[in-house]
Amino acid sequence: MVVLEWLFITISPCDAAEPWQFGSQDAATPMMQGIIDLHHDLCFFLILILVFVLRILVRALGHFHYKQHPIPQRIVHGTTLEIVRTIFPSFIPMFIAIPSFALLYSMDEVVVDPAMTLKAIGHQWYWTYEYSDSHCSVEQSLAFDSYTIPEDDPEFGQSRLLEVDNRVVVPAKTHIRMIVTPADVPHSWAVPSSGLKCDAVPGRSNASASILVQREGVYYGQCSEIRGTNHAY
Repeated sequence: MVVLEWLFITISPCDAAEPWQFGSQDAATPMMQGIIDLHHDLCFFLILILVFVLRILVRALGHFHYKQHPIPQRIVHGTTLEIVRTIFPSFIPMFIAIPSFALLYSMDEVVVDPAMTLKAIGHQWYWTYEYSDSHCSVEQSLAFDSYTIPEDDPEFGQSRLLEVDNRVVVPAKTHIRMIVTPADVPHSWAVPSSGLKCDAVPGRSNASASILVQREGVYYGQCSEIRGTNHAY
């Protein structure tokens, strides 16, 4: 089973933010793994472009130094160079756009027949969770509230403003449909390890989010919409 806790600091360092952390948390879903892979691939090509541009800049500064060329050569334009420097960079956004759109559309895919449905209702300032598939009728669905433990009442090993009183438990390697909706003001339900962030807009249910947790663990999320004095960090 996977404990998917709202505002909970996990005991595993790879599934929680750390002080001075550089980079993303370890992926728990294929969606997050795709985001990390795309980020690493783009950084690789960005480094190549940076090295290439710096080399041209340094070479130009040295080649056109006044000591080497006291009398500068008058170059009005170069047709071939201008064509190459215009066409070649245009291929770079194309190669970036292809995997980006593939990942974007894969994130919008919704499982037709999920194994279970989890509904998160945002309140000021707590979340209500419903396991809608636990019973046949909506009135009999399993529901509970999840409150952030006050910062002056944490237990040993718990992090400030990240622990809650009731955790959400979902099975691993199971397709889960996530429905996020607010009860009052806009909220944003986000779990970094899953690569999922759903905006809860009043009067609208976001039923397009799907989760497939690949490994067992404890994950935490944060509300990404600042609303009020007791906003859940």
